[in-house]
Amino acid sequence: MLKTTPLIHQHQLAGAKLVDFSGWQMPLHYGSQIQEHHLVRQDAGMFDVSHMAIVDVSGKDALSYLQYLFANDVGKLDQIGKALYTCMLNTTGGIIDDLIVYRMSEGDYRLVLNAGTREKDWHWLVSQKKKFQVDLIQRDDLAMVALQGPNAVTKIMPLFEDSEQNALKALKPFQGTTVNGIFYSRTGYTGEDGFEIQVPVKRVNELWQNLLSVGVKPCGLGARDTLRLEAGLNLYGVDMDETTTPLESNLGWTVAFEPASRNFIGRKILETQQKANHKKMVGLVLETSGVLRNHQRVLIPNNGIGEITSGSFSPTLGYAIALARLPFDLNSEVCEVEIRQKKVPVKIVQPPFVRKGKKVYKEFKPASADIS
Repeated sequence: MLKTTPLIHQHQLAGAKLVDFSGWQMPLHYGSQIQEHHLVRQDAGMFDVSHMAIVDVSGKDALSYLQYLFANDVGKLDQIGKALYTCMLNTTGGIIDDLIVYRMSEGDYRLVLNAGTREKDWHWLVSQKKKFQVDLIQRDDLAMVALQGPNAVTKIMPLFEDSEQNALKALKPFQGTTVNGIFYSRTGYTGEDGFEIQVPVKRVNELWQNLLSVGVKPCGLGARDTLRLEAGLNLYGVDMDETTTPLESNLGWTVAFEPASRNFIGRKILETQQKANHKKMVGLVLETSGVLRNHQRVLIPNNGIGEITSGSFSPTLGYAIALARLPFDLNSEVCEVEIRQKKVPVKIVQPPFVRKGKKVYKEFKPASADIS
């Protein structure tokens, strides 16, 4: 039986097309995936992301535990409310999950994990805490709503008093604060401005209704996927998993090798991989007719074969785009994708593809060996 979020009745009332997503009954769209995509790019929309897992970490060794557990350095969180994107790796450097960690108070942290990995993540978190004095709490009492779009901040302001508005407006990207018992962070998965809102389950329907009252419309997983792809953001289980490392997934920037004294799980493997040729994640664009899809083969002239990990039509750009994992020593700005047994030329580019509703990708230059 599929699990449901506390907002399931809101989705049903709005006429959502509900689908199975990692064992959860979630809205794919509310009528038009394309319209919802454009809504977020041009105005603001909201997503139910309550299927994601929230875990609080506290205790004397909370910081050292997380510094050992994650490839990025949680020690960078020098302010209360600050957030950090990171990968959690296995002993071979493979990605168990990608997540956001927040510093909630002195010595207390919060993790937001992917829905499809929540059970294996929890087992891994527990298995790695044996040498540390830490407490882990699954926050099933919290739900999450993502408000995204260039007008997201403006739209939500009428719901607050002046002092509360100032506190929210002052937030910079990857910062959060609590207002009236609800945690608002300037984070998201669409490439647009906005908030990810962690709210008590008993108050999430009220929050949803309040957002509807100020003109925010609901959006489904379909739009969320094309938005994140345009923003060049990986999807766990599709663009990366336990068989790929951050260096192979365009996430080298999330690995903190300094300080050299910090020993995190998978570090030695990544240090070795840094010195060797390894596959790279790049962007592909097909400006003519055709659709790039997951798992299509990518043929590089005189240099082997790669694979599309995520591919789709870009509603903002009007043509197909993709993320692909290709050989390290690329020697061409173009390659070919096999589409219905035909070889179609595509450009190799550096994602993201879209920022603030406009094309931003840069074409790949073979002279640069490292495009991560």
